[in-house]
Amino acid sequence: MREQVVNAPFPDVGFVFQQPVLLPWRSVLDNVLFSVEMLGLDPRQYRKPAVDLLELTGLAGFETKYPHELSGGMQQRVAICRALLPDPGLLLMDEPFGALDAMTREEMSLELLRIWEERRKTILFVTHSIPEAILLADRVVVMTPRPGRIARVIPVDLPRPRTMDLEFDARFKAHSDEVRSLIFSGRKVRG
Repeated sequence: MREQVVNAPFPDVGFVFQQPVLLPWRSVLDNVLFSVEMLGLDPRQYRKPAVDLLELTGLAGFETKYPHELSGGMQQRVAICRALLPDPGLLLMDEPFGALDAMTREEMSLELLRIWEERRKTILFVTHSIPEAILLADRVVVMTPRPGRIARVIPVDLPRPRTMDLEFDARFKAHSDEVRSLIFSGRKVRG
């Protein structure tokens, strides 16, 4: 692997932050198109793919709405569309569902699984939720506390397509137990 200095937007990497980070003065469609504008591409050429992504994520009909008119989950879908529009080979997601309520978080996990089934992007997904990691991943990388190092890479051998019912599968529980034991081994319980 060779090192590369990154001092400008990298066209083959999309990024979804913990918060949607939408521009409040731009419509949903214009927020999605912002990613190609930042890459110096002509947004007019990406208008149809942007509308297609909004339809894929259940946001058809919201193109002219503004961020304050959307729920948190809808805003995060816009952020996902923005990251996917330039068609990156790699999608980096830093706890993108962490600020959402439990029901919306589950809904967004299922939405991401559905998008993955259709688009087959490589996704590096950071989460502190063990069930979320196992539901979404083909491999779970468990990190140690400071200094952060890889404790173990756990292959997740669960069938696809995945649903929330998978949490009741014995293999899901075994993966959860393994991740949990790696995270909590050696830690003292404070009382």
